[in-house]
Amino acid sequence: MTWYTALVLAVAAERLAELAVARRNTRWSLARGGVEAGRGHYPAMVALHTALLAACPLEVHLAGRPFAPLPGWSMVAVVVAAQLLRWWCVSTLGPRWNTRVIVVPGLPLVTGGPYRLLRHPNYVAVAAEGLALPLVHGAWVSALAFTALNGVLMAVRVRCEDGALARPAAAELRA
Repeated sequence: MTWYTALVLAVAAERLAELAVARRNTRWSLARGGVEAGRGHYPAMVALHTALLAACPLEVHLAGRPFAPLPGWSMVAVVVAAQLLRWWCVSTLGPRWNTRVIVVPGLPLVTGGPYRLLRHPNYVAVAAEGLALPLVHGAWVSALAFTALNGVLMAVRVRCEDGALARPAAAELRA
C-alpha cells in the first residue's frame, strides 16, 4: 500500500507541474489576445481530478483492496503510457497547451505530434489514467465513478473546445 500511495502522490506532483505549466501558458496566451471559454465547467474538472487522487488510496485502505500483480502491473504500464502521451501533447502544443480552454486568434490548428493521430489526445490520456490509476491496486469503485463522471465532463469539454477552436476560424473566413 505504501508504494501505491507513493504512486498516487507522484501523479499528484505531476498534476501540480501541469498546473505550473498551464499558469505560464495562460499568461502567454492572454498576452497574445487569447480568449477563454468554458470557465463554468473548469471547477468541476479540478474537483473531479482532485477527488480521484484522494479516492484511490482511500478506497484501497478502507475496503482492504489487495494488490493483484498481473492486472496491477498492467495498469501501472497504462498510467505511465498516459503520462507519456500527456507530455507529448504538452510539448507538441508548447505555450498553447493549457488546462483551460484558451484560444489565441490567428494561430493555426495544431496537426502535428499526437494531434495527427487523434483530435483530442490529451483527453485519451486523462481517460486512460483515470481508469488505470485506481485499478493498479483494485480500487474499482473509484475507477468506475471517475470514468462515468469524466465521460459526462469530457462531453461538455470537447464541445466547448471544438466550439472555441471553430470561432476564430469562422470569423477569419468572413473577414
